[in-house]
Amino acid sequence: ITVNGKVVNNGKVQVNPETDEILFDGEKIQYEEFVYIMMNKPKGVVSATEDNLHKTVLDLIDPLYFKKGVFPVGRLDIDTHGLLLLTNDGELAHRLLSPKKHVTKIYQARVEGVMTEGDAAAFEKGIVLSDGTECMPARLDILSVAQDESIVQIHLKEGKFHQVKRMVKSCGKTVVDLQRLTMGPLKLDESLALGESRPLTEEELESLMMNE
Repeated sequence: ITVNGKVVNNGKVQVNPETDEILFDGEKIQYEEFVYIMMNKPKGVVSATEDNLHKTVLDLIDPLYFKKGVFPVGRLDIDTHGLLLLTNDGELAHRLLSPKKHVTKIYQARVEGVMTEGDAAAFEKGIVLSDGTECMPARLDILSVAQDESIVQIHLKEGKFHQVKRMVKSCGKTVVDLQRLTMGPLKLDESLALGESRPLTEEELESLMMNE
């Protein structure tokens, strides 16, 4: 690492990221106050910054991002995979998670059992869970049905605990695999393997910032 042309071996050296030129292996390091990362979260890791029992999503990202204080925006269950946004921008996270904003999230589920148009109508009306919790109206698209298994997409505007699984269970079926595809305008990059992540593109970030 060099700072203004001088090799630096001491991590305690004070730098001004706005005025000092910092190079790593000859490449200029751009200072970013906020970072925005898309992850294809795998099963078996928790959407948290720390956990005593399980690996967390922060264990899967570049340590440079970890040092910037990133955190997952919302949670995916340990056995759910797919799109997860990580950032250190608390204001954006609040906007995306605020119940008042009703940001739509799309999930794809493999279901044990045959989902029907009657189930879709129940979702549209608003499912009442077994504990009496009332869910907002949601959209259920039945993509395919084969023997005793269905592939469906569910559009939610809220995020209650285990909501998709509980809504499907209220229809007498069981979710056996669950993937999040979108969060607002942000769509999962299908080229990312499970566990991989990348910074958001300028277009993706702009779409999130404009999503009011």
